[in-house]
Amino acid sequence: MQLCRLITIGNRGGERKDFTLSWSQILRETDAMVLVCVPDGPGDTLAGALHRLAAWRDGGTQRRAYLALTLRRRPGDVARLHALMKQGVDHGIEPIVTGDVLYHAPDRHVVQDLLTAIREICPLDELGDRREAYADRALKNPATMERLYAAWPQALANTQTLAAHCRFSITDLRYQYPSESDDPAETPHQTLTRLVRQSLRHRYPAGTPKTVLAQLKHELDLIGELEYAPYFLTVHSIVEEARRKGILCQGRGSAANSAVCYVLGITAIDPVRSGLLFERFISAERREPPDIDVDFESDRREEMIQWIYSRYGR
Repeated sequence: MQLCRLITIGNRGGERKDFTLSWSQILRETDAMVLVCVPDGPGDTLAGALHRLAAWRDGGTQRRAYLALTLRRRPGDVARLHALMKQGVDHGIEPIVTGDVLYHAPDRHVVQDLLTAIREICPLDELGDRREAYADRALKNPATMERLYAAWPQALANTQTLAAHCRFSITDLRYQYPSESDDPAETPHQTLTRLVRQSLRHRYPAGTPKTVLAQLKHELDLIGELEYAPYFLTVHSIVEEARRKGILCQGRGSAANSAVCYVLGITAIDPVRSGLLFERFISAERREPPDIDVDFESDRREEMIQWIYSRYGR
């Protein structure tokens, strides 16, 4: 969240395509984060940055700050990194090593040249010294990094420590849904199942056909397996509030393929009677979050937006 906020601030801070982020904004908007200073060389500018970085780190118990050592494949690289490390130690900032990575595999340097040419608005063969100076700014394996940075064992050790704290996986990304249950003893799926059962009398006053009951069981089982019940409850709460306010609303799109949505009153088409395929809406194979589109009458849509802000927060 903090990183997203910083990116937003930077993109809004300058003209279009001009990312602008000040030190004061960085230090004010970050906490419980890792900040890494990636300088090109030692000097007074770096000294000021390290001083601010140390002050930021010391202002919280969950803040980490490092100075990056990066080989640039230029004359005097070794002396430059030793000078950087000394300046970091003088300010109490531990060093780590980085690869200054621009692409994941070495053969992608061609794509990097292409992107550079697009940015410079010139043909590839006219890039000249605007081309990246060396073509190994790709991810390197641990053995290669240990060989390249053998002269800085402490920086290597710090890098391994930092990497051990970075346990993020793309599979960790999940939607966080509000809690909608009016009974704290119930799970969201139990609440959804109860609401569906209670709503059957409205949709099928003459009795629920067996085909509908079978479809509802199939859908609820899959919704439970994929842990999507909170999302259905949230949409149901929004639709119920709109109808309580007398605001016309209607669910549409692939959500009309769901018997659960129909029974809850989110959509108006009986998918069982119409022979619609639920898997077009939610599939165990795709494992994509559901997408329930709801239209509200245009003259009163803002009322619903403000109610959502007041109930769930901006």
